[in-house]
Amino acid sequence: MPDLRQAVENVTDPELGRSLKELRMLAGVSEAADAVEVHVELPTPAYPDRERLAEAVRATAAPLADGKRIDVRFSTVVRGKESGGSIGLKIKNVIAVGSGKGGVGKSTLAAAIAFGLKHFGAKVGLMDADVYGPSIPHLLGATGQPAAIEQTGPDGQMVQRIEPIEADGIKLISIGFFVEPGKAIVWRGPMLHRTIHQFLAQTEWGELDYLIIDMPPGTGDVSLSLSQMLGLAGAVVVCTPQQVALLDAVKAIDMFHTVKIPVLGMVENMSGDIFGRGGARRKAAELGIPFLGEVPIEAGIRERGDAGRIADLFAQDNPSREPLVHVAQRTAIEIARQAVVETRGMPSLEIL
Repeated sequence: MPDLRQAVENVTDPELGRSLKELRMLAGVSEAADAVEVHVELPTPAYPDRERLAEAVRATAAPLADGKRIDVRFSTVVRGKESGGSIGLKIKNVIAVGSGKGGVGKSTLAAAIAFGLKHFGAKVGLMDADVYGPSIPHLLGATGQPAAIEQTGPDGQMVQRIEPIEADGIKLISIGFFVEPGKAIVWRGPMLHRTIHQFLAQTEWGELDYLIIDMPPGTGDVSLSLSQMLGLAGAVVVCTPQQVALLDAVKAIDMFHTVKIPVLGMVENMSGDIFGRGGARRKAAELGIPFLGEVPIEAGIRERGDAGRIADLFAQDNPSREPLVHVAQRTAIEIARQAVVETRGMPSLEIL
């Protein structure tokens, strides 16, 4: 058994490209009369193609198992930066979704990534940081005004917190819940910074695996505010395929690099005949950052967004489901990859 355990530890994970020992994913190896069970702990519930990893484990373990059956069991413990810990939040990963310009479907993709991660069983929140153009409430068909709740703080004093709105199992906060429809927000930077801080630190998010932040378009100071408040797991940059959009996407990527927010990758939205195809993939390769997938330009995405039913995009028969699931999975894998880089050099878990 020690030889078998050591062999399994050296199996290379096909998604993350490192050994199970380096990734701290081997949770246990146990032996019964007719079988050996290998327990693998995945870093995200959105891990794709588990059978490929199971096959790699079985192929390595079989020669050392004395003819016994090899059973591979999976469980999930979401890995991350514990992004919200510095401001008292119990959030493992905070993810910014940004773009260099408006009109590329950034908010739709932010909502879709949130629902994609929830689709796999993760606990997810969605924060609308696009204060001047909040669209998350509409996309999710969410209404109402978040309630103020009182809690006892660490010093024993009563503090007020914001209870987020919940829509289809996702916790939401947006300035759109606090202002009348059609009313413009005319604020300077300090007011914007204070609102972002309230939405993050004073909202009762509870325990979350992922908090998705829909960023305002462009390269304004919201990214700087976020980078000063907490260590984000990373940023996803959304753009359309044509060159004029890619020019601005490159600026967004540079902005995230400048404020020390890791870039998880690029998503090509509205891919197809009208805007072309493949521009974001080529630009990601040129910049040496991951390409997270392309989402075709389909009327169904627009129709469900207009109807406030983004959640319906993940119905089994929806043609947009597969590319959106793919983007959510690749985002989760890149977050897990970042977590591995952060924890390299830590001592390995002892397998009993």
